Amino acid sequence: MKLSSYLHFDGDCEDAFKLYEKVLGGNIQGFFRFGQSPMAGMVGPDWGDKIMHVALNIGDQTLLGCDAPPQYFRQPQGSAVCIECADEAEAERLYPALSEGGQIGMPLQETFWAKRYAQFVDRFGTSWMINVSKPM
Repeated sequence: MKLSSYLHFDGDCEDAFKLYEKVLGGNIQGFFRFGQSPMAGMVGPDWGDKIMHVALNIGDQTLLGCDAPPQYFRQPQGSAVCIECADEAEAERLYPALSEGGQIGMPLQETFWAKRYAQFVDRFGTSWMINVSKPM
């Protein structure tokens, strides 16, 4: 079994995934657009270039996403994408790149459970947690 996060965006999925590809590494497996699909006539004319589906492969993991048409989009709540970093240097590289322009819930810092931990919502509305575990 493999679990993947599927992120919904309010029209800026392409920009978000280009940033995620740059910051997280990996490769976007192409942007499938509404205008290329049988659903082209079911969305407004300004939605032809919006993303119906995208996959970002990072090693053996995949982050998925799409632009949700306005009548279906809901601001994400109650979940976050958690990145378990190998070390503090990786966390310190990822944190500013992903959190820039977003809302910081907890800045990157040491906690009783982590060498580094942060919680934030990026400028695209995706909630993130960055963690570098301490030995328990």
